[in-house]
Amino acid sequence: MAEITGDQRVQSEVLEGLATAVNHRRWFVDLAVPYLGDNPIEVGSGLGDYALEWSARLPRITATEADPDRLVRLKERLADHPTIEVRQMLLPHSERGDYSAAVSYNVLEHIEDHVGALRSMRDLVRPGGAVVIIVPAFQFAMSPADIATGHVRRYTKKTLAAAMTEAGLTVEKIHYANALGLIGYFMATKVFRLMPKEGPMVKVYDTLVLPATKAAEQAVRPPFGQSVFAVARVPG
Repeated sequence: MAEITGDQRVQSEVLEGLATAVNHRRWFVDLAVPYLGDNPIEVGSGLGDYALEWSARLPRITATEADPDRLVRLKERLADHPTIEVRQMLLPHSERGDYSAAVSYNVLEHIEDHVGALRSMRDLVRPGGAVVIIVPAFQFAMSPADIATGHVRRYTKKTLAAAMTEAGLTVEKIHYANALGLIGYFMATKVFRLMPKEGPMVKVYDTLVLPATKAAEQAVRPPFGQSVFAVARVPG
């Protein structure tokens, strides 16, 4: 039985805080764009920040949210964007679709049956289309902030690839992203037990540190990172 995990109020506060990390968001937006096609669906759109960025570069996109309160806010925020459809979606489910891709950022770690969730995403996408995932990396970084926001696990490249393969997907690309972010997150949330909300640390990192991190990682993939980025294909 699908369910929404974590404190929804805390999740919304974190989403609002991280919305100020514009450079971080645009980096992760760019990672997905080559794989989204002409009509993707985003699973777990939150407040719609990623959907808005992608909609400026795609003919159309569907944004979804599981939490009813955030769904209302999402519909209100995206009402003036005719190329974005908004609907409720909770994983896993038995629905089938013909989307060009399914993209889901920082959602899978909330779902106990993550293989079932990945199968659900697979079934939403036409053969040959992509399932694009970002999840938080490394179990040692599991912190009170993770627990409060409903994370049931963090991933490595190996564990995410295994889940995608078990779900019937063919992994095409997988790598860590934002190496310095993992160090900062570990210190802030595990050592100092802070929540990742808007504030001077987020702004300084996003403005000064992240652009250099992005440039370095475009040249050389790091052996670790705050996130795991993966692209898998739906078999023909």
